[in-house]
Amino acid sequence: MNVIDARKMSAAEIAALLNKKAFDETELSPGVQAACDRMWGEHLTAAQIVDRIVISVRKGGDKWLLHFTNTIDRADLTAETLRVTEKEFDEARTLVDPKVIDSITRAIMNVKKFHEEQMPKSWFTNRAYGSILGQKVTPLDSVGIYVPGGTAAYPSSVIMNAVPAKVAGVPRIVMAAPPGKDGKLNPYVLVTAEKIGITEIYKMGGAQAIAALAFGTETVPKVNKITGPGNIFVTLAKKAVYGHVDIDMLAGPSEILIIADDTANPAYLAADLLSQAEHDPLASAILITDSERIAKAVAEEVEIQVKELPREEIAAASLKAMGKIILAKDMDTVVAMANISAPEHLEVMTKEPFQLMPLLHNCGAMFLGTDSPEPLGDYYAGPNHVLPTGGTAKFYSVLNVETFMKKTSIISYTNKALLEAADDIIAMAEAEGLRAHANAIRKRREK
Repeated sequence: MNVIDARKMSAAEIAALLNKKAFDETELSPGVQAACDRMWGEHLTAAQIVDRIVISVRKGGDKWLLHFTNTIDRADLTAETLRVTEKEFDEARTLVDPKVIDSITRAIMNVKKFHEEQMPKSWFTNRAYGSILGQKVTPLDSVGIYVPGGTAAYPSSVIMNAVPAKVAGVPRIVMAAPPGKDGKLNPYVLVTAEKIGITEIYKMGGAQAIAALAFGTETVPKVNKITGPGNIFVTLAKKAVYGHVDIDMLAGPSEILIIADDTANPAYLAADLLSQAEHDPLASAILITDSERIAKAVAEEVEIQVKELPREEIAAASLKAMGKIILAKDMDTVVAMANISAPEHLEVMTKEPFQLMPLLHNCGAMFLGTDSPEPLGDYYAGPNHVLPTGGTAKFYSVLNVETFMKKTSIISYTNKALLEAADDIIAMAEAEGLRAHANAIRKRREK
């Protein structure tokens, strides 16, 4: 990784250095673009491809869902084999390592406990003349959780989406995940889902899965909300169906930004940067420090550690395209740069990390101290790992229990309370030219 000396940069230059493309500005890799061009017989952007897939599945249901599933994922599925069967669950249980499942079970319990502490409550308050105001909190009737596949399997994504939905009390939770070429799902994904209580699972991925969940097909009943991370096609599809269903957020490639001072361990910093770089060639791994020694040491350490990774090619591509080590003039500038970046994951590797916490406003999850590396949050600690990316942490929140709930206002006035407010309501309605609104109050005053 190259070290960028930003100690003499202006505020505008720093902002430009940390600027992120919007998720819909992401360009497909040459290989993926070429495959898409062959499939469609013409050059299309990712957004154009998604629009065609979503419209086709919306209008054609199972026919087009299966066409895209079998063409893109090269799985030979039918309407009868699209849903995971009990036999497939039975087979998955025989293929997993019990020790791994024990670890997954403990992670499920940690995530469950954390999200139970988030549960909002319905509330009511008494006002003047016997009137009552309040808020009723209700779980959604149905949600679809998307679990990505492709280059890796993610039982952790099952946990982070399904557990808070269960805690919220959602009665119908549907899961979608892309199948392998054998038409099956990863056994750890299946066993994890079963442990949480998710049994309605469909072998479908990409934009076609999002469209099926949003609009329904002959085989896949529609849901009210879709959550979960995915590639650019999944994200663009979630954007396309928003309004027909709700979504959690528009997420892009994984990100980590680490703040470090001279007390940090370069080997730890390098390992943590690589923990995100190995996700995807478009993943972003950034270190910002005020220590020239740390900047140089981490650059050297990254080059050593990346060669030890099974996913070296992916991690190296990510570091080349999106990786940065930025040397800032002081810690105040480091903090300002972190807030500009608004990363998905923010590690604070300084002597006194809690002193900086109040100054850091924009991130999806914050990891404080040497022994709180990002993978702790990915898998085990309890907080959710579905986080805003691409700078959207400036306005998006982490996935949580309330993601799977809705709030309804409660209003109950007595006649005396209504009459007390009548003149004000009538005056406002008349000022807006809404006579019927005013009359709804007048009729009650006249009785």
